[in-house]
Amino acid sequence: MMDRAALRLILLGVFLISASSQQPVKKKQNVDIYSFYINSTVTSRYATTVITSRVANTVNESQEIQFEVKIPKNAFISKFRMSIEGKIYDGVVKEKQEAQQQYSRAVSRGESAGLIKSVGRTLEDFKTSVTVAAFSKVTFELTYEELLKRRLGKYELLINTQPMQPVADFKIDIHIQEKPGISFLEVKGDLSTGDLANAIKTTRADKDAWVTFYPTRDQQTKCKSCGENGLNGDLLITYDVDRSNHTGEVMVSNGYFVHYFAPSDVPRIPKNVVFIIDRSGSMNGRKIQQTRLALLKILGDLNEDDHFGLITFDSEINTWKNELLKATEENLEIAKSFVKEIRERGATDINAAVLAGVDMINRHPREGTASILILLTDGDPTSGETNKERIMANVKEAIGLKFPLYCLGFGYDVNFDFLTQMSLENAGLARRIYEDSDADLQLQGFYDEVAVPLLSDIQLKYTGGTNLTKTSFSLYFNGSEIVVSGQITDNSVESFTSEVIAVSKGNNVTYQETVMVIDPSDALHENEDFMPRLWAYLTVKQILERQVLLKGQEKEDEKEEALKLSLKYQFVTSLTSMVVTKPQEDEVEVADKPKEGGEEPRPPVMSLLPSSWNPVAVPGFSQYVHSPGQPAPGVLSHPSPGFFMQSGPGFISQSGSFISEPGPGIIRQSGPGFISQSLPGQSDKLLKLHPPPPIPGIYDSSHDYSGLLVPDQMPTPLQDSTEIVVLTMPVPRVGINRFLLSAAGQSKPLCFDVPAPQKLRLLQDSASEFSMNGQFMTGRQGFFQIAFHYKTNHHLTINTSSIRYEDGQNHLEFLWDQEPTQHNTEGVSLILRRNEMDVTMGSIRVVILLHKEKGEVFLWPAVRQQPKDVSLRAILGKAEASYEEVQGSQTPTLKIMDQEVKASLEDVTDYTLPSTPVIRCWLVPFQAVMQGDISDFTVTQL
Repeated sequence: MMDRAALRLILLGVFLISASSQQPVKKKQNVDIYSFYINSTVTSRYATTVITSRVANTVNESQEIQFEVKIPKNAFISKFRMSIEGKIYDGVVKEKQEAQQQYSRAVSRGESAGLIKSVGRTLEDFKTSVTVAAFSKVTFELTYEELLKRRLGKYELLINTQPMQPVADFKIDIHIQEKPGISFLEVKGDLSTGDLANAIKTTRADKDAWVTFYPTRDQQTKCKSCGENGLNGDLLITYDVDRSNHTGEVMVSNGYFVHYFAPSDVPRIPKNVVFIIDRSGSMNGRKIQQTRLALLKILGDLNEDDHFGLITFDSEINTWKNELLKATEENLEIAKSFVKEIRERGATDINAAVLAGVDMINRHPREGTASILILLTDGDPTSGETNKERIMANVKEAIGLKFPLYCLGFGYDVNFDFLTQMSLENAGLARRIYEDSDADLQLQGFYDEVAVPLLSDIQLKYTGGTNLTKTSFSLYFNGSEIVVSGQITDNSVESFTSEVIAVSKGNNVTYQETVMVIDPSDALHENEDFMPRLWAYLTVKQILERQVLLKGQEKEDEKEEALKLSLKYQFVTSLTSMVVTKPQEDEVEVADKPKEGGEEPRPPVMSLLPSSWNPVAVPGFSQYVHSPGQPAPGVLSHPSPGFFMQSGPGFISQSGSFISEPGPGIIRQSGPGFISQSLPGQSDKLLKLHPPPPIPGIYDSSHDYSGLLVPDQMPTPLQDSTEIVVLTMPVPRVGINRFLLSAAGQSKPLCFDVPAPQKLRLLQDSASEFSMNGQFMTGRQGFFQIAFHYKTNHHLTINTSSIRYEDGQNHLEFLWDQEPTQHNTEGVSLILRRNEMDVTMGSIRVVILLHKEKGEVFLWPAVRQQPKDVSLRAILGKAEASYEEVQGSQTPTLKIMDQEVKASLEDVTDYTLPSTPVIRCWLVPFQAVMQGDISDFTVTQL
């Protein structure tokens, strides 16, 4: 009987076959890969690649076939499927720990189970296996997705294949779709040489390109890197798009947008660059030789208007010159002589070396230039300051976000996480330089990417965009590309506007682009849903990259957001794993389990009452109103998260919620679905929570009753057997209105609360004799009435039923449900649309939106235009705020107006937009943002 054989597919596509046997493995295998397809579709730089491999077991016994996948480190696996004996087994992406538990349970039952998971930081290794019966077949199908990154003026799509045997039906199909048009396309790589070049066919159209690779079985054995084991190599497709529109390319689809920004019609910015080179003992041998080679080439590529400096370090710091020198031919020759004499020795003082580089740039500021620090090291700090946290703090304080720090980690001994965090904290990036024969070319290649800065201090803004990816960039380099994606808050708008503000050689420049949202030419039939997936991919990627910068609750919140998106779009990331389980007949398939990532339930209002209770007969219960922070008689406020404590007969409280309880003691939350009761002198009693039963007239679908707890019985004291049933009941609302305030250069806005009822000064400009005041609805959301006053004779009053305007001569009245209309006079424009009143008075434009939500009707103002560079003393007077996140604090802290304030990440509904999107914001005290008390912003009459 032959021993078990294993078949592996490694992608960037390698198919390996191995067997566990006492006999030598023959070249001729006992499995046949009779079909191997790779299909890659690139839509607006977003590549979706599907690999389908069909394998036959050609012997009269079952064999385990192992499927191992290596994909580009920037790609996410999004689908895996096995088809065996007519049955389909789909991989399901789950949170990593849950996936591992499920895999372990399946193995313990003796099942054939597969687990595909991300290994390490680089997302390189994914694998599963399955046992295939004698003379049976299995089909593997794997999909992965990636956003192609532009480097040195081109995008690269890499397809690698090594099936380890000639395949009768081998095909690679690539389709590239780019709306601006494709400016050039080239096919390179091992599989494009020799006889195999005849198997490649390229077809070009204006906005499309197709590349096919259909080698015959004979051709698969005759290429330079091929043999009797078949293909072994890669195809590299490089291309770029037409860039006639210098404002970039904005695409809108399915409520999402993506903006590709890569202008080339701007002059290069002269740069100040300091190279900080590790010469410690660990750099000996080929490392230091390759570093010298790369530096010599880089120095030769400097432009004459660049300035540069060289610093080498071990336990001592050695500067070539104490100042930046112009890159003249004479200075470069002297610098090259210095580089040739760099020798390895000593320990590693990274802290002092980087601070010396910062000081060199700070001492020689030059207008209209861009400064860059480049650190090359191969190890940990071992001399001087060795505490990594203090080193990062020192560097961050010294640089002060004035210029980026790029960290190059040489080899695998380097602490790459440390370099990554230090570079990201200073608007740069880290890259690993692999110890190989081409390390000098890797170093030079990185420098080429940052050699020509074109813009600095780039800020991108999008009217009507939300949930944006990164919008602030320190530098834009020639040949690269800035990509921003987000959601559109109002799908009914006909156009969408992007604005880019940047600095070019010391001068401010602005790029603005307006595109039509509904554009038939945007239809891309082959991959219509790519836009939401692109947004999710970029969002998750950026969240995971900045995890090293975050701490505490913000880190957990962002991690949770990345996990939710990974699960929704079935991305295998560092937070998730993909489980493939071949089920038993009586087992529920993994794919059939409930969806994950659902909305968290709100904290409940709870009461412990006898099971025979009559809710209608409980006197005053539903009318009882308790203000948070004000304990009711016999009720003690929530002392700490998860604890409920009694301070009087019959009630305990949790954050303003009430629980009737017949005896003394403490009730604690004891995990999902449980609370526990501690009684004096007794052990804890565990109480299990159950879903609510329907109670006629009380619990039905027309009410929100979340959180009421009703026991089956009410013993005194509570016994172990007590079971508490969850039932919901109406909760009184406290009138709080939350306002959003955008923040310059930050992805998250600020938000602050204003209690109701209030009459507020919303906007006031004394110079133009304009004011807008509003009155909150008592105990409800939004405004009941908003009044405008302009000059001495223009008065506009808007409430939830009608709109009245008078100017001394005219008296007009509109109703919200009437046909759209408009009125213009003396610098005043009134435009009534469906659920919107667009008001312009002088240089100020405000849109009043009428919202209808959960049976309530209310108003909300949205300032669309106000005088620039003027901060108006009113609730809506600030166009935007400015803040910094304070690092190292135990609780989230922001620095606003030189004052540190505690903050929390909250979700808020943005009522300034008709679609009312939910946005995450930093909730801060009113006084911190408005620099005053609420009484400073109230009025006695509208």
